[in-house]
Parts: sequence; structure tokens; C-alpha cells
Amino acid sequence: MPELMSEQHTLFIADLHLAADRPDITAAFLHFLRAQAIHADALYILGDLFEVWIGDDNPEPLLDTVATALATLSAQVPVYFIHGNRDFVLRQGYASRAGMQLLPQQQVINLFGTPTLIMHGDSLCTLDIAYQKFRKWWNQPWWQWLLLKTPIAYRQRLAAKARRKSAEHKARYASQQQPQIMDVTPDEVPKVMADAGVLKLIHGHTHRPTVHQLEVNGKAAQRYVLGDWYTQSSYLKVSASQWQLYFNAL
Repeated sequence: MPELMSEQHTLFIADLHLAADRPDITAAFLHFLRAQAIHADALYILGDLFEVWIGDDNPEPLLDTVATALATLSAQVPVYFIHGNRDFVLRQGYASRAGMQLLPQQQVINLFGTPTLIMHGDSLCTLDIAYQKFRKWWNQPWWQWLLLKTPIAYRQRLAAKARRKSAEHKARYASQQQPQIMDVTPDEVPKVMADAGVLKLIHGHTHRPTVHQLEVNGKAAQRYVLGDWYTQSSYLKVSASQWQLYFNAL
């Protein structure tokens, strides 16, 4: 179905995992900003914009490229950002350079009259005990402050180690045929939505894009899962008349 570019709409993306060794993803993202996001009323980035974030002081040229593109967009379209598990120490310095407004880990927004909860989504994966322990640790403000005080070379090594550990973690569950452990916990979703007072939830993190139908306090509800950008550019477009996930091959 062709998109109605004239209709007011809001866009949501997550899990781009931008990195210097994947220029195809960066190119797709820059095209998305110019061709799609510029026509939106707002753009929400729900975490893991970058494959890894070692601090706002990272001299990697990719950061400047992305900041410039986002700042150009934000001059006309509001851009909002929720931290993911890969870019959890992105700070106000870079957000200001990119023209992004930082949001808390969970936020209820009004989407054309519909209260909607948005988040990265990793907090919903409660069966992954090891990850949740790690998540609780790195969410401590004192630990983040201490990390950002270390030399950038040390943070680069730490980030490389974390990526290896993450890959091993996923492979271990896959080999045990327990990939569901790394997905959201079904019972956790309606609980979180009920606490927020919503019947719509948008999140990323799991890299399993689809629309889930469920019940929250006996009422029909929907959970929209955003896709990653490893092999495609994926986004959710929300208007007063339609909620639609889009996918474009890189």
C-alpha cells in the first residue's frame, strides 16, 4: 500500500546499530532521514541507534556524520531518543549536537488521541536473568559516571569485550534451543501496559518485528515490535488512520 505522505504521521525506529564497518546501514539511515523523516511530525529513536557507544568524546567520524544529519532534520522535525542497551551512556552533549530530546526509559505519549507506551524493550526480557543483572548494574548512575571518566582506549577495549560476550550469550541460548529467553516475557507485557494505563506499546530490542495482539485488563491491546536494520531499513508509521510497519531492503 503506498504511503500517504500528506497525512500527519509520527515515525518510530530502533536497533540501527550504526557502525563504521557497516556503511550500508548508515547510508540507509541518512536516506531515511531525507526521504521519510523530513515529512513526519516527529521521529522517535527507541534505542541502539549505534552498535556501541563509548562516550560523547568518541572521535569516530561516524558520530559527526549522524549528528549533522539529525541536527538538520531536527531544525524542522522534533527528534526524540530513548537509550538502548548499546548506547546507554549517550549524554546530553551529543544529544544537543544532534538536536535530539532525551526521554526516560519508559514514556507515555499521545499518538493522535491514543495513549501509547514507548521504550527500548530490554526491560521486558525478564527471563534472561544474567542480562537483567547486567542491566541493573550499568543503570547505576555512579557506574556510568565512573566509566566515562576512564581513558577512551580503555572504553574501546571494554566495548569490544562486551560485544563478544553478547554474541556468546546469544549463541549459548540458541544452542540450547531457548531463544525465547531473550524475547520479552509474555506475562510482563500486560503488567507493564496496565501500570502505564495504555493499550498500545511500541518497542525494539528483540529484532523480531511484528504486531502482537493481547489483552490488558480484559481489553484488546497491541504491542508493536520494531525491526533491526542489519538487513533492512525498518520503521513504524503512525497516523490517525493507520499503524503500519514498513521494511525496505538495504
